[in-house]
Amino acid sequence: MEPEFRQPPVAIARIVRTRGNRGEVLAELHTDFPSRFGGLDEVWLQFPGGHRVRVPLVDSWEHQGRIVLKFAGIDTISAAEALIGAWVQVDASEAVPLPEGTYYYHDLIGCSVLSSGGEFLGTVADVERVSGSSLLVVKGAKGQYLVPAVAGICKEVRIPQKIIVVDLPAGLMDLNE
Repeated sequence: MEPEFRQPPVAIARIVRTRGNRGEVLAELHTDFPSRFGGLDEVWLQFPGGHRVRVPLVDSWEHQGRIVLKFAGIDTISAAEALIGAWVQVDASEAVPLPEGTYYYHDLIGCSVLSSGGEFLGTVADVERVSGSSLLVVKGAKGQYLVPAVAGICKEVRIPQKIIVVDLPAGLMDLNE
């Protein structure tokens, strides 16, 4: 039976590959607070397709801008391979409060992107982090395109309504044609 949450859990990492031969995995950080892993005893793993399971976290350490995670019961490479693509999540009550004007990636995914004139441009499918900057991956009628997640472009972010109003630079959408 899937757990029920009053608030959606907060994604703090995504597992990208195995590491070593003892069941460790390497994960991309999706938090600005990597030290928080040291205080976690358990996390949620959400797999592609939505299945979610709570697992004990045995150990974690930073490695070259990513985090290495060791879970209880995952002791082989093949067991670790089954975790690739899973989101590492914590309960919303365990989330670190963010400053005004900053957002969790999971809050942005699924938002409708509207032009400042109200035209629907697409839906945020993912958020990529490139060279310290965040890019919204928007899927719309003209395909997929990237929108820099900066105040000069993202004029309004209304999380409760799942809406982001943007003022795109001229030619940005044409880059994907």
